[in-house]
Parts: sequence; structure tokens; C-alpha cells
Amino acid sequence: MSEVSRDQVLPSLLNADPERSRDEPEIAANIATQLEHMGLSTWSISVLRRLRDAIGRQNPKRVLEVGGSIGHRSAWLFDLFNDEPIERYDIIEQGAKFGVILHRLQSRYEASDWSSIIVNDFATLYAEEQAWKLTTASGVGTDERRLSEQYDAIIIDSPLAHLSRDLRYGIELLSANGVLYTTEPETPVGDYDELDDDGKAKVDGFNAWIELIHGVQSTHHVAFVPLFAGTIVAFFKR
Repeated sequence: MSEVSRDQVLPSLLNADPERSRDEPEIAANIATQLEHMGLSTWSISVLRRLRDAIGRQNPKRVLEVGGSIGHRSAWLFDLFNDEPIERYDIIEQGAKFGVILHRLQSRYEASDWSSIIVNDFATLYAEEQAWKLTTASGVGTDERRLSEQYDAIIIDSPLAHLSRDLRYGIELLSANGVLYTTEPETPVGDYDELDDDGKAKVDGFNAWIELIHGVQSTHHVAFVPLFAGTIVAFFKR
């Protein structure tokens, strides 16, 4: 990243890495089968492979993943970090049952020394971190903070209704040369009934996404990388 100008960082990071395997890691493949049985969705292998390539090329020290689910994407990253160690890898997952599964995955990779599973809502954790910034300015109580003050790479997989909000929080937690990764949401189609709260939330969430993309371009470089069954979107401070 130090060898290119800031406007070329994202294009350089998001190219495919021909030196890395195109095969899905064995543990991730097993989790993908579980996801299918459970009727849960995940990012496509093409998207995950490119995400792995980008983060591997970026070589971050602190990584945050929001929306761990049962660990399909996390397994790709654990596999990467086993070969290229990092200082800290935090995974946030709101569902307690999924949190148990993530802890098993963490144990399988023997990663408890450098990773943590946090079962909570990202908005709550972000607000908590902002409060800690005020109360720990003197350095007292920093060991009790659950999030790092800054991350070099942040991956956000949130429901459309909360995506824009979580992206704004994530951007605030990026280090000076940090990169935030997410995927472009699908455009809501069709009309929804006035009593359809879920439909309204998706439309409102998509509108908030459009506003975010327009608004953030004055402060951040934004890259869209279309891949099979998904588009990676990355943010990097200007």
C-alpha cells in the first residue's frame, strides 16, 4: 500500500491474487454445507476468495468482522491468519446460538489467544466504545474494552435495514490506512403493503445505502468489484 497513491490503493488491493489457492478451505466447505441445511445465506465463494486475497495483500494487524453467522466467512479468514498471523481478530455476532458455534470454530483453529467472539449488537458495542473513549482518556480501564479503538480491516455483513448505520460506525473505527469491506445489497423490488414493516425497512435501508455512497465519496475512496453472485464494495480514507 505504501508503493501506490491513495486513489490506487483499492484497485491494487482488490485484484485477484494468482499465488493463492482458488479452492475453498476444508473447514469453510463443511460450514457451507451446514448453511445450506439450515437455509442460511452466505457470501459467494467468488466474493470470499477475493476478500481473502485483498486482506492477505493488505496484511492488517487488527481485523473486525461484523455479522459472523455460523462462521463460513470467518473460516476463510482463520485459514488465512493461521499462515499470516495478526494481532487481533474480533468477530461480532448478535445470535447467542451462533456465538457458540463461532467459539467452536475459534477452538478448532486454536485462535483464542488472538481472536475473540463478541455476542452483541454492533450498534451497542459502538456506543459502548465511544463511552469508553471518554472514560478511559487517562488510560484507566482500557483492559475492559471489548472493541479496539481502530482496525486495519473491517468486514460488515449486516441486514439491509441496518447496513448503512453499521457502515458509518465501521468507518469511524478504521485506522488511518484501514479498509472497510462489504457487499452491495440487492435492490428491493415490487411494492410493499403499508403494514409490511419488513418491506418498508428494506426500502428505507436501501435508500440509506444510496445516501451513504453519495455522501462518503467526499471523504473516502469507494470501489465496486463485480464478481460471480455478488459485488464487493470497499472504502478507504482519502
